Amino acid sequence: MDSSRIYRLLKLLTQLQSGRAPNADRLASELSISRRTLFRDLNMLEMANVPYYFDEVRGGYCISPHFFLPSVNFTVSEALAILTISRQIRDETSLPLLSECSKAALKLESSLPPPLREHVGSIVDNVTFHLGPTANHDNKNGLFDRLANALGQRQACRITYNSFYEQTILHLEIEPVRLLFIGRAWYLLAYSCEHRQVRTFKVPRIEELAVLDRTYETHYAGDKPFGNAWSMIPEGIEYDVHLRFSAKVAGNVAEVRWHATQRTSVNDDGTMDFFVRVDGLGEILWWILGYGDQVEAIAPQPLRERIGAVVGSMAQMYAQGVRL
Repeated sequence: MDSSRIYRLLKLLTQLQSGRAPNADRLASELSISRRTLFRDLNMLEMANVPYYFDEVRGGYCISPHFFLPSVNFTVSEALAILTISRQIRDETSLPLLSECSKAALKLESSLPPPLREHVGSIVDNVTFHLGPTANHDNKNGLFDRLANALGQRQACRITYNSFYEQTILHLEIEPVRLLFIGRAWYLLAYSCEHRQVRTFKVPRIEELAVLDRTYETHYAGDKPFGNAWSMIPEGIEYDVHLRFSAKVAGNVAEVRWHATQRTSVNDDGTMDFFVRVDGLGEILWWILGYGDQVEAIAPQPLRERIGAVVGSMAQMYAQGVRL
């Protein structure tokens, strides 16, 4: 069973345990699936001996109040890892999945035996995990869940999208391919019927979502959906990039795996040569500029020229003084 269906079955269990006795139409709507798919999922719960039933009086489905998901025996290290990460991000983020992880961690913490809870708590209080800056995903959890369900069912969607690149509101019919968290935000890789190609959509910029009854064949994204792009924007031309970092920052740069193709070579004077093959120069350009005068682009020449143009423009701007 694929992870998206497991995720949907867990949501179905949550709806059945809510005490609201939702009917079939309500459940299908909440899960963004068809009635036919809903009854297949209910049948799977029945085969798994989940004690749900139809309440004739309330006109909806319920589950025995004594039913719980099987308990899991965590080691101290496993509980510590989950609670440390979850507690740190609890107040930092509204990111889909991560925010739900925090809620799950609270349940785990409350279920630990008191001595173990105190021991783990004393460690967690003295360990810090910082996620870093993330995009605002407020009120996007429901939308994320519906996208995940549509992806699992291969259901087409209609979205209203605030495009930063095109500087306009787009109304598109899409076929979801993959959800990815990259850098600071969740992104959706989807085939756009209007553009007739797979495109990338930033989830926080999706303003409206409607899941359609139409299904589609799988669009293969592969293990490298963005090819050799530095991050996620391939430009169609690959370049062999050669950078030289000063001894001051060489060690820090070398410690990180920035790209799948990177190679490094430390020189006798402590400087470091950094080699990478990337599709497009736009993304790596701004990464290089972040190191200021501690790095020089040796090749290719188009990269040197673009960096020189940006630095020259900055120098001119600062030479003119502050413009109020």
